Formats: sequence, C-alpha cells, structure tokens
Amino acid sequence: MSTPLNPLSMLRAVTDGQRTPKYTPDPRRWRVLMVLVVALFMSLIDVSIVNVALPSIQTGLNASHSELQWVLSGYALTFGIGLVSAGRAGDIFGRGPLFIIGVALFTLSSAAAGFAPDALWLNISRAVQGIAAGLFNPQTIGMIQQYFRGAERGRAFGVFGGVVGVSVAAGPILGGLLIHWFGVAEGWRWVFFVNLPVGALAVVLAFLWLPKPLLNSNRQRDPALAEPALPKQSRDLDMVGAVLLGLAVVAVLFPFLQPRETPLVWAVLFAGVALLGVWLWWEQRYKRLGKSPMVDLAIFQVKSFANGTLLVSLYFLGMTSVWVLVALYFQEGLGHTALASGMVGLPSAIASGIAALWGGRKVATYGRKVVIGGLYVGLFGLAASILVVWLHSMGAANEWWLLLSLAFVGVAQGSVISPNQALTLAEVPLEYAGSSGGIMQTGQRIGTSVGIAVITALTFTVLGFSNWSVALITGFTAIFVVLILALVVGYADLRSRHVGDSPLP
Repeated sequence: MSTPLNPLSMLRAVTDGQRTPKYTPDPRRWRVLMVLVVALFMSLIDVSIVNVALPSIQTGLNASHSELQWVLSGYALTFGIGLVSAGRAGDIFGRGPLFIIGVALFTLSSAAAGFAPDALWLNISRAVQGIAAGLFNPQTIGMIQQYFRGAERGRAFGVFGGVVGVSVAAGPILGGLLIHWFGVAEGWRWVFFVNLPVGALAVVLAFLWLPKPLLNSNRQRDPALAEPALPKQSRDLDMVGAVLLGLAVVAVLFPFLQPRETPLVWAVLFAGVALLGVWLWWEQRYKRLGKSPMVDLAIFQVKSFANGTLLVSLYFLGMTSVWVLVALYFQEGLGHTALASGMVGLPSAIASGIAALWGGRKVATYGRKVVIGGLYVGLFGLAASILVVWLHSMGAANEWWLLLSLAFVGVAQGSVISPNQALTLAEVPLEYAGSSGGIMQTGQRIGTSVGIAVITALTFTVLGFSNWSVALITGFTAIFVVLILALVVGYADLRSRHVGDSPLP
C-alpha cells in the first residue's frame, strides 16, 4: 500500500526541492518586532478613532449617511482585496520593502484624509488607507514567522496581541479627547493627523532595523542578517489568481458593507461565490502546469492551519459585534456620550493586552488548550453581560457592571487571537508565511463584516417590536452560539494533534 502524501511535502515541492535554510536566531529580531508593533498600533488606532469621529465628520463636511457609511466600508473593502496577494508578494520579493511601502502609503493617505475638503476626497483617502493596510499587514505576520521560532514565536505573538489591546483601549479615548480639544467641526481631522508622527517613526525604524532582502544567493552577506528570498523557480506572483481572489473578496463583502436597499445587491454575493470557485479552479490548474500558484491549496490539508483559520473566522464573526452592540446600547438605548461608551471597553482592552502576553508565554506549553480556555472565558463574559443587561432592565443592577463582565471578553480576545495565530501558522512552510497570514486575515475581515451585518440586523429587527435590553440580549445570544461553533472547531483541532507533539516547532 502506498504511503499517503504529506501536505507539507507537497508544499515543499513548490520550491523545486530546495530546503528552507536552518534557522539561526536573528540578533535583531526583537527590534524587528518593535517596528512591526509601531505600525500595528497606528493602523488599529486609526480604525477605533474613526468610529468615534463619524458624528464630527458629518458635522464638519456636511456628509450624508451614505457618505459616512463609505468612510468605514471603503476602507474595509480595499483592505480585504489584496491581503493574500500582498502576503504572497512579500514571500517572493521580500517582506521588508513591502512593509515600508505600505506604512509610508498609509501615513501619506492619513495626511490626505486629514486635509480632505469634502466627503468624496475623504472616502478616496480612506480607500487608499485600506490598500496600504492590506499591503503591510500580511508582512507583519510573515516576519514574525520568519524571525521567531518555538516559544519565542508565541511570546512575539503575545506582544503583538498586547499592542492590539492597548490600541483598542486608546483609540476611542484619544478620539474623544481630540474632538473635545479641536471642536466638533474640525476635531475629526486630527484623528487622521495623529497617524503622521507614528507612521514616520515606523518608516524610519524600518529603514534602520529591518533586514534587507537576500535576492542573490551569491551575495557575500551573513544570511542571519538578511531576509531570505524564494528560489527563482518559485518567484511567481500569479497575477490572474490575485485578481480573481481580489474580485471575489470584494463581491462577497460588498452586500454586507453596503446598505441593502434592494434585493439585487445579493446578486453580487452569488457572483463572489462563483468567482471564488473560479479562483480555486485556476490555482489548481496553475499548479498542474508546473507553476507556483498564489496559494497552494495543499496548505488546507495541514489540519492545524485549516482548523485555526476556521476558528478565528468564526471568532471574528461573533465577537467583533460585541462592541458595536455595546456602543449602540449605551448611546441610543441609555443616552450616554460616545466617550462614555468608549470607556466601557477600557477594562476589557487592558485585560486583552495582559491575557495576550500571558497566552504568548503559555502557548508553547499548552498549545490549543490556551485558545479553548479563552473561548470558555468569552462565553462566561457574554453570559454575565446578558445577566447584567437583564438585571438592569428589571431595575436591579447598574449598566456600569458591564465594565466587569465585558472584561472577561477582553481576556478571551487576548487568549484566543494571538495564540491561535501562532498555532495556526506553526506548520506552514516559511515560503508561504505571508500568503497564509493573508488567508487568515481575509477570513477575519469576512467574518467581521458578515457578523456585524447579520447580528446588528437581528438586533434591530428585535428592537422594532421590543426594547434595547431585549434587543441587546438577542444579539449577545447569537454571538454566544457562534462562539460555541468556534469552540467545537477548537476541540476538533485538539483531537487532531498527536500526543507529545510540540505545539510550536
């Protein structure tokens, strides 16, 4: 009986038998991580600040509801278009240069957004911001994969997750303060200008500290201090695959980001599913022709990668809606200010940062159990929040008890996202680190967009015949169900792992 093909061996064959050089720790790896987290901080601050600044933008530019919708939707669409292809380009040509280009473009487009004379200019600038974020984000995941191994990789992802928590906490507060200082009419401009010093710092540090691509194997340089490139045979960007996947992602996301005033908008979703099928066919055909596809579909036969990608997509499908619903509940349901509603998430964000650092240290020892434990904590936080809202509706509790119950949701975020990244990419060959990270992030973007659209629609449907307490409880219950599905995937991945295997090679 023939021995079944190992999916990792199938992937290695793409590089024409070449083996990834033996890992030796890069002495500058922690400085590389510092550069990555500076850029991450900038991009995440931008997202949370813009959410707070929408009323100010409406006042300052006299923007319509549709134009405000595209301030968010345009960014989300362009961000999702190029994640996988940008990751693949980084795998081929070197992640450092693409990271610098992406961060520089993000910084310049932030300046353009801040100086926008009208809503059209602002939305074009936001779309460019999305393209830039999609360019540098996959490089961050790829570089962590490249420069860290074993327990150190888990700690690096933990630091990464800690910065996520701090950014989420700082964004709404900083946005509220900037609008308070500079006024409602002009304060929104400063939520974009705040990116300029951070982006400039990230670019300067990247030029100084990021290793340069080692494009020529004959170059006399220490490989430990340079960024390796793929063999010449594998340096194929697969432009047709990139275009097909980009169009498919846009078509799938569009109905969930655009107000669905007509049923015809759902035809775009079906077109997206069809384009996704064409892309899968093309990638298989491209490989049969002996070329290197943008995504070698054999990677989905690596169970840890397939399970981890599905798990995090489900997690984002549910949990990202929590903060949308809480903001609506506090502002529209209870009449609090935007800054007050932002403060509700502060304990959660701090807890997320601490949990991410803890999870980064423990994931090498406990593996998938860290993620499963985080999901249980998230379920507890949701159940406790439902109880607080119900008791508040009965006059038996204060709404500010949500600061405590939602802190458990923050613990879940830190214990799930960063450790899951480390586990999901642990068995992915280095030559596919960027594109694989792009696949994960694309799943997160689709999960976020679909989840927010569906869960908020369910919440507002219930609100039509009930009150905000019942509507919020309904939305949180839907999120609870989605998180149960993610937990099932987590247990499936745990069972598929061999006893005694190291979680992080």
